[in-house]
Amino acid sequence: MSFKGYAIEDPKKWTDFKVIDFHSKKMEDYDVEIKISYCGVCGSDIHTITGGWGEIITPLITGHEIVGKVTAVGPKVKEFKVGDRAGVGAQVWSCMDCNRCKNNNENYCKKMVDTYNAKYPHTGEIAHGGYSSGIRAHQQFVFKIPEGLEDKYAAPMLCGGLTVFSPLKRHGAAPGKKVGVIGLGGLGHFAVLFAVSYFKCDVTVFSHSDNKKEDAKKMGAQHFVNTSHENWVKEAGEDFDVIISTRDVAEGFPLADFLSILNVHGTLNMVGLPDKELPGMMAQGFVSNAANLSGSHIGSKEEVIEMLQGAADNGIKSWIEELPMSQASKAVQGVKDNKVRYRYVLKQDLE
Repeated sequence: MSFKGYAIEDPKKWTDFKVIDFHSKKMEDYDVEIKISYCGVCGSDIHTITGGWGEIITPLITGHEIVGKVTAVGPKVKEFKVGDRAGVGAQVWSCMDCNRCKNNNENYCKKMVDTYNAKYPHTGEIAHGGYSSGIRAHQQFVFKIPEGLEDKYAAPMLCGGLTVFSPLKRHGAAPGKKVGVIGLGGLGHFAVLFAVSYFKCDVTVFSHSDNKKEDAKKMGAQHFVNTSHENWVKEAGEDFDVIISTRDVAEGFPLADFLSILNVHGTLNMVGLPDKELPGMMAQGFVSNAANLSGSHIGSKEEVIEMLQGAADNGIKSWIEELPMSQASKAVQGVKDNKVRYRYVLKQDLE
């Protein structure tokens, strides 16, 4: 099957998208084929096409926040039928046989295949992403879109939303819990929306300026702390159960300060992934409150299903700016320049 996609051929020309024809992976027994209607633009796309996360496989078609309609299914697929609305996130395959895959941790499978800039280990085929007309993926990584949730709002949840939903859930977000969100950007706005409207937490946004204070309030955050203030740590208070860091800049990250305001056994979870190393700190910074520093990678299928249904049931909508897919250059530049509030969504315009 041949699809069309917007591809990058050189990380030095990372806004120079060209339309190419490409062959999708061969259809296997458990695969689902989707005609794409929308694809969100994720910060991961920019880290990848610029070479910030390492070498890329060219031509490279990015995009892993994908929604559309099912156009074909493999003979062993039971979950989906042609015509269903469905989505794909940042993963398209795993071994399905390891301990992690068998325990709802397939997003941590050591043989996992990313949606783009990756190769299938059993066939050697290259995985291409959602800035395109269509995609094929194993049914484990395809998700039904519930009624009441429009395609354009669902798409950016499939990476951006899930990336914060999973650690919130796994670290015990619940009514009455105290949650902090560092950075009100593409990821951060989802962390606020889900922590407030789904998990019913008391939420504080941490930002380096007051520019997004009103937006934070509109999303439901009860508190806002400007970290450029000299006494911001005192202003923030204490006993945060979990703090989600979406910060994308390593330099000057006050790790020790954020760890210090956690509750006993509280967690600072890193979902923002800067291109550079985080600053060092003394081990003693973990001792006074038994603080935890952790990371997180997207989420499991079980968590995706819960998140999407939770969004539909609670009227949670991504804050988006919609563009035609042919304007992918504008979108990636806007994300790089931190101009979007808060996710670009590309409407498919390829035939």
